Amino acid sequence: MIFCQIVLPYYNADEPYSAMSIDAGNKLRHLREVLGLTLREVETGSSEIAARHGNQEFFIPFSRLSEIETKGTLPSIYRIYTLAAIYQCDYRTICDWYGVKLDSITEDSNVTEIPRTHRFGSVPRPDSLMLPVAVDPGFDVRRTMNLARMIQQWGTVPLQFMPRFTRGSHTYAFLGTEDFTMYPLLMPGTFLQVDENRTEIVSEGWRSEYERPIYFVETRQEFLCSWCNITDSHQLVIQPHPLSPVAPRVFQYPQEAEVIGQVVGVAMRLNDWKPAGSRRSDAPRARLN
Repeated sequence: MIFCQIVLPYYNADEPYSAMSIDAGNKLRHLREVLGLTLREVETGSSEIAARHGNQEFFIPFSRLSEIETKGTLPSIYRIYTLAAIYQCDYRTICDWYGVKLDSITEDSNVTEIPRTHRFGSVPRPDSLMLPVAVDPGFDVRRTMNLARMIQQWGTVPLQFMPRFTRGSHTYAFLGTEDFTMYPLLMPGTFLQVDENRTEIVSEGWRSEYERPIYFVETRQEFLCSWCNITDSHQLVIQPHPLSPVAPRVFQYPQEAEVIGQVVGVAMRLNDWKPAGSRRSDAPRARLN
């Protein structure tokens, strides 16, 4: 019998990491010195934070802090929190010093396609956002045009002022990359704006399928985006588009499903969408054909 030993790399959050860590340590030391704090004072403060949270991971011995500042030792997430609290510094700033740019989470979240329709969760927000602050006065919303060419100036807008740009009670959602419920009216991957004030199912009053209200629904297992009907027996019918390969579904209402709101806006790309069969299997493609 032959035995072999597999050695896995060992990682310690407080071991020396890179030149970036050394530079970050220098910035932390400079910040501490500017505040007039000693290593011992930071240690004492970290002890109180650890006791308050009931977790010794928040504690930073003065010897370890010295290594973080001078030897490029990488602090754990708990110790970064402690340093941010004691130095009254934004946690994201310290993370940025170590090459972790939390403001990039939204962009990096695009690397994985999520197959199911879902509501957007919370992600760290930057302090400011680049938005158009000056638009060509000749801009006419009635005409189709290149929006980028109509923007005369971009500016940085503090996010604390963003609520002024909102209208009503809206939530935003993403149509799953394998959600064909409203295909081809809504392509998989469509960005949705949902008005949470419009939760009543309307059963008549439209002249075409383009005017028929589309609803965003939450069940116990998933989110759905579709036309809806309410039966006399209090059942919510999820009615897919006639050309969709998805079958209708029925839920007891409101016990099994909740209408979050009505879809009032969409952002949909038309040129780079691929059938699900090109990513996982040929089954969706076969259904569509």
